[in-house]
Amino acid sequence: MSVNIEEAAEHPPVAAEIETSPFGRDRLLRTIFNLALLVVLLALPFVTKSFFVFQITMVMIYAIAILGLNLLTGFNGQFSLGHAAFYAIGAYTAAILMDQADVPYYWTLPVAGVICFVFGFLFGLPALRLEGIYLALATFALSVATPQILKLSPLEHWTGGVQGIVIMKPDAPWGLPLNQDQWLYFFTLAVTALMFWMARNLLRSRTGRAMMAIRDNPIASRSMGVNNSLYKATTFGVSALFTGVAGALGAIVVQFVAPDSFTVVLSIALLVGLVVGGVGWVPGAFFGGLFVLFVPNIAEQFSKGLSGAFYGLILMFLVFVMPSGVAGFLALIRQKLARR
Repeated sequence: MSVNIEEAAEHPPVAAEIETSPFGRDRLLRTIFNLALLVVLLALPFVTKSFFVFQITMVMIYAIAILGLNLLTGFNGQFSLGHAAFYAIGAYTAAILMDQADVPYYWTLPVAGVICFVFGFLFGLPALRLEGIYLALATFALSVATPQILKLSPLEHWTGGVQGIVIMKPDAPWGLPLNQDQWLYFFTLAVTALMFWMARNLLRSRTGRAMMAIRDNPIASRSMGVNNSLYKATTFGVSALFTGVAGALGAIVVQFVAPDSFTVVLSIALLVGLVVGGVGWVPGAFFGGLFVLFVPNIAEQFSKGLSGAFYGLILMFLVFVMPSGVAGFLALIRQKLARR
């Protein structure tokens, strides 16, 4: 069999198609999707009502908090029902600094993150002796105790006691033609992008690989030289940092903090959002945030008196339809499309 070199040189696209498909096509589709999503996010506050802009802002805030929980539970294997406590610490840090020290709102975020990291790391040290349901019970106790601690008389000067703290919503800087809701939307969007970028880089680093190794096989990771205790406590701190930043953003956007806003119900809601979005999948935090914010409102539209029942039915339906969350559902769809 003879091969015409000139003819082959004139028709190189076949080899190029083999080389770039399907990965090249997937990368192109992902790029197009990301660009379209960016355009939608940038245009959204100008084409929708202020209340919907506020809701999407809260979705991003919940997404950051769920991402923090995902780092701990999905990528390190530690179960927590106490992240409402770290959310509350971050929220009160921002509120106290803005109300009593006149600190600019944007500086409260790193301060809240550092304080929550310290609290999370210190809580993670004694929690190293606990695993599974026992660790869940300890974090549950933290979530139950935090609202009561915030109501104590010795702290009332700082926390406002039962009445809480009211703060002012910031205006757009530099004379930008944006109202307060639009500016906080873009500010939250920038912080969300930064936090997710940090999480991705962390998971791709040596520290991230050590976190996942501990989750998969603690004995094997220890034999490979990983300091399990240090990494687990540090992961607890980093998880609390993410959730604390979310809490600070939530306080700025809502303009109000009170102890009863951070009960164990919030911890359970964040855990539900994690499961619905997909455990161990970073983008799943956005789907979890959508669920946490919108599904209770949808349940109330069916019946205000039976909103809890409808919420449970919706959650049961999603669990049966998507037992691995949105992440597993999208993976299943992709597999079926690839077979065609």
